[in-house]
Amino acid sequence: MQTTAAVRGLSCTACGESAELSAHRCPDCGGVLVVDFDADRVDSAADAHPFPPGATVSIDEGATPLVAVSELADELGVESIAIKDEGRNPTGSLADRKFALAVAAAVQGGADRVGTPSTGNGAQSAAAYAARAGIDSKGVVPTRCPFLNKAMVNVHGGDMYVVEGRYEDAVDAFGEGDEPLTPVAPGHPFRIAGGTALALELLADREGAPDAVVHPTGHGETAVGLQRGFALAVDAGLTDAVPRIYAAQPDACAPIAAAVTDGAAEPVPVEHPDTIVGPLEVPDPVTGAAAIDAIDASGGDGVAVEDKSILQAAVDGCEMGPEIGATGGTAVAGARALADRGAFDAADEVVLVNPVAGSKEADLLRSHLMSQGM
Repeated sequence: MQTTAAVRGLSCTACGESAELSAHRCPDCGGVLVVDFDADRVDSAADAHPFPPGATVSIDEGATPLVAVSELADELGVESIAIKDEGRNPTGSLADRKFALAVAAAVQGGADRVGTPSTGNGAQSAAAYAARAGIDSKGVVPTRCPFLNKAMVNVHGGDMYVVEGRYEDAVDAFGEGDEPLTPVAPGHPFRIAGGTALALELLADREGAPDAVVHPTGHGETAVGLQRGFALAVDAGLTDAVPRIYAAQPDACAPIAAAVTDGAAEPVPVEHPDTIVGPLEVPDPVTGAAAIDAIDASGGDGVAVEDKSILQAAVDGCEMGPEIGATGGTAVAGARALADRGAFDAADEVVLVNPVAGSKEADLLRSHLMSQGM
């Protein structure tokens, strides 16, 4: 596989063993693999891109805005709050950072078709990047996946399979398939590297590290990538501290947040998940244990918030800053809950991640407003 000079290979987050760049899980223990970068070869965010230009699949993802939200900072009693608006990516979600890399890795391995189970945004992004690379894609989604995602998978030329039920039913159906394809499913090491890229870009935006990052969490792979990106930047001398990472989840499906709060090493799968925030309804995250380790290593925590608070926070967020939906509202509601329990100091500079464009979840916000008589 053709990589940049900064890439040393893959390593396991569970046992520390190395693996071939083509591996998806640790061959020794089955743990989550991540891309290892040589800090001595990283002088900027650009140096931590795994692939050289000729081996890259891109639709100009990244370079998203960091928008100051002073009204929310005043409300929570902190020095500053800014929203990293990942909804500005090509297909409207943070998933684009992940699939740009995962599809590029698959193409280098000779793939002519990639596939993933998804709550919706991942399938759409995978289809877009596969089309960009000139290969086929397959997305397996549950019936509750938004129509927009389903439609755009097909618009990008991808095959879409809708499974009765929820996300775990889509995961089961994907695992039972016998069609030849290269999986780019949650937990893929180059998907996690998309979170590393986000961390380094965030540091470049700010010219330094914030004190805390609140991230709406589903699979947990972005939390792993963020912590590794910040730690890499410290080792490379680009910043002097790793921000505290807080995983914000809906309380009806909060396996990672609950495990972190309880001091558990692994999340307990949620038996009956039922949140209105579809992208975060991941009851048994495959990168859960690795995410818990990453959050603990950063000195962060988990926070679970009710759907009602999430929807109101999304509406409030749209009035105070960039357009966010229910997924991004989980970060705003999470930050409010964290402030209430004293997680922030008055001098803290806080960043909230908005993973999904607000326009993708407009129906949820409109329904919330209508329920209030508006």
